[in-house]
This record gives sequence, C-alpha cells and structure tokens, in this order.
Amino acid sequence: MSEDKRQQALDYHAYPVPGKISVEVTKPADTVEDLALAYSPGVAEPVREIAQDADNVYKYTAKGNMVAVISNGTAILGLGNLGPLASKPVMEGKALLFKRFAGLDSIDIEVKHRTIEEFVDTVANISDTFGGINLEDIKAPDCFEIEKQLIERCNVPVFHDDQHGTAIVTAAGMLNALELQGKNIEDAVVVCLGAGAAAVACMELLIKCGAQREKIYMLDRKGVIHTRRDDINEYKQLFANNTDKRTLEDVIEGADIFLGVSGPDLLPADALKLMADKPIVFACSNPDPEIKPELAHQVRDDLIMGTGRSDYPNQVNNVLCFPFIFRGALDVRASRINDEMKLAAVEAIRSLAKEPVPAEVLKAARVDALSFGIDYIIPKPMDPRLLPRVAKAVAVAAVESGVARIEMPENYMEDK
Repeated sequence: MSEDKRQQALDYHAYPVPGKISVEVTKPADTVEDLALAYSPGVAEPVREIAQDADNVYKYTAKGNMVAVISNGTAILGLGNLGPLASKPVMEGKALLFKRFAGLDSIDIEVKHRTIEEFVDTVANISDTFGGINLEDIKAPDCFEIEKQLIERCNVPVFHDDQHGTAIVTAAGMLNALELQGKNIEDAVVVCLGAGAAAVACMELLIKCGAQREKIYMLDRKGVIHTRRDDINEYKQLFANNTDKRTLEDVIEGADIFLGVSGPDLLPADALKLMADKPIVFACSNPDPEIKPELAHQVRDDLIMGTGRSDYPNQVNNVLCFPFIFRGALDVRASRINDEMKLAAVEAIRSLAKEPVPAEVLKAARVDALSFGIDYIIPKPMDPRLLPRVAKAVAVAAVESGVARIEMPENYMEDK
C-alpha cells in the first residue's frame, strides 16, 4: 500500500475508538425495575427454564444469533504465522462482516495453544455459548484435523471459511464461466496452483459439482503432486495424479481452468498461452494475483478472468457466502454445515448473477451497467439479494438433508 493508504488503514482501526466491533445492550436498563429484570432477581427465571429444557436457551438468550470467529493466527491473510494477537484485526473484521451482511452478532476469539488437541479442547469446551463457530486463518494441514474434530465434538455448526467459503464462491464463478465458455465441468482439465486449505477444499467441491479427479493437476512448491512423491500429506495425496508431468508448463498445456491460490506472479504469460481455447483463469492470490489481469488479457483475448481483488471484475470474495450460510444454518438450528448446504449456496450464488442487477447495486459498485457475461460471473458483495437467496437455500437444504433441528420459519426471508 502507499504510505497514505497505509495510514488511512491504521487510522480507520484506531479512531474514534480502537477496533471495529462493540457490544450493544438490547433491553432497557435505565431504572431499578429494568435492572431487577435484567439481573437479580429476574434473571433467575430464564435460568430455571433453560435448566429444565436446554432448547430454551434459544428463546431467552442471544445464542441463536451469535457466531464465534476463532483463530490461532497461524495463517493470517497472506502474511503467514504471526500469532493469535496479530490475527485480532482480521477476526474483528470478520465479525463486522457477519453483522453488516447478515445481522449476526459475532465475537472474535484468539487462541494460544501448543498442540492441535489443546486448540480443539478450548473451542469445543466453549462452543455451546454460540450458535455457530467460524474458524479462520489456521494453517494447513492442521486446519483439516481441527475442523474434523470440532465437527465431531460440537453441537453447533463449525465452518472453516478459508476452506469452504473460498470453495463455494469459486465453484459458483467457475460453473458460470464454464457455461459462458461453452464447456462442461465433466470434461474440463483443471490446474490448481497451491495445495493448502483453500486449494484442497476448492477441488473437492468442484468434484462434487462434476469435475473429474483424474483431470485435476495440483501443484505445491515442489511442482506437480504425483503418485511417485513420498513427501506429501494425506490431503495432498487425494490429488496425487498418476502422471509423468512435473512442472506448471507441463500440466497447463491444453488445460481449461487455472485456479491460483498460491502467490503473486506465479503464472507466467508463456504458460497462459499454452492453455486451451477459451480458458478460465482465477488468480486469487491477495493482494497480488498469480498473473495481473492486464497482462492476462494482453496475452489471451478469449479468457474469463477472476481475482480476489475488488478493483477488477469477477472478485472471488468469501463475503458472498459465509454470512448467509451461517444465517440460514442458525435460523433452522442446523447441527452442522454439510455438502448439501454448500452446494445449495453455490447454486443460489451462481443463479443470482444471471438476473437483472438493481440500481442500488450498480451505484454501490460504481458502474453504469452489469449483466451476466465475461466481466460479471458472480454477484457483487453489496447485493442485498444475497442474504435472502443464499440463506433460504441453505436453510432448505439443512431441513431436507436432516441436519436442521427445527422447521424453517414460515415465510422465511420473504420480507428481505
């Protein structure tokens, strides 16, 4: 960032009060009578009701509208392992997004620990306080085991957004891009540069959408992940391809899709030239993509391009899904967020991009027009239709797949 922008960002977080979130009081607390109801002796009555029936906690407390955003700071944005406290601005930012986009109250929790078991124990032991748990910025492969154990131990939905949020938005954009390019996902050859949490989750969800595992080539820092390597963990092994190809240039020749979740400028122009006709390139490294859009379009005039940045078309942004997935999940008290709910979110997001765009969205995006096409394959984050569409799709999927604990409220989201 420029020095001016850097100072702007620091001032934004420091003034008029430090941080980005606070706690608000939702009931009157001005008189002696108010306090008698809020605390002693009145508070004893909901305590007794909850003791008799634990589900009453949703009736008398904020649990059903509360998400915990939890990290250990081992993979903060693109900055790496900087520790729990350094992750706090990001976690507060996530809490801000939950409130701004889905009306969900959220609190950030940063955990110090020595082992995966310590982290899991900490989160599992406090999980019943919340309606859901959003894991964030936890390094791979630890994040896979942490999420797996917490899903098994917690009575509320647990969702690692770096994995599944990224995968959902990526899949929605990819499916629309394939449609525009006249290609089928079942036939597509996919190159994934990066082999961390987001990469693995993106590829697994694309497979659930129809991609063929044997047509996916994943690369880490040492090159192509193949069956003769003995230095890969169990999650990379899922994508070990039986191939003699070893380099990016080897696998990208004739490929239909490139997904970058790695680092800046790692897709050379000469490699892009090797891709099949009408390629799709999602260069999602932040803040600097694997290839700059200006260069990519200079090299290929037949591609559809997406990045993680808001200053280019087709931003692959997790805020398109995670607030609304939790909204839908919490509103039917889902015990977990399953594949059916993720795929429902994918379909809701990609379908919305095909509809006429309201004037208020155009104004927020600062453009005169938007319509489904190569520069608009996924909705804009400020689109207010995302909340009712995605939340309802997720809630319906939760009910139909048997993980909802209550029926979907009547006329759910119809007033949004």
